[in-house]
Formats: sequence, structure tokens, C-alpha cells
Amino acid sequence: MCECSEVHIATADAITVLLHNQHALAAAIEEVVKLLSGKGAESVADNAMTAMQTLDTNAQAITDAIMRIRKS
Repeated sequence: MCECSEVHIATADAITVLLHNQHALAAAIEEVVKLLSGKGAESVADNAMTAMQTLDTNAQAITDAIMRIRKS
């Protein structure tokens, strides 16, 4: 049976990978926003920016959770 600290480390590591994926998605959306803005699709670009803001907000919450898990 795993010790509690080992479970916390594994959990934090798994969530960290998800956070990295979230950052990659945000970067991809940012590139799409640049493309859309250059082509005159401002309303679509604005919607994509809103999605990026949600990713940023959630990334901070995930980071905070990871830190709490690692400290426990």
C-alpha cells in the first residue's frame, strides 16, 4: 500500500502534466486569435480571447491546488 506522501506526489505530478497541456492549448488559441484578427474576424477572435482568459484563470487555480498537494 502506498504511503500518503507518495500518493500526493503522484497526484501533483499528474495534475502538473494537465496544467502543461492547458498552457499548450492556451498558446495554440493565441496563435488562432492572431490569425483571426489579421483576417478581420474580430468577433471570433474575441471569443477565442475569452476562452484564453478562462484557461488562464483556471491555470492559476490548478497551480494553487498543486502547491497545496505538494505541501501536504
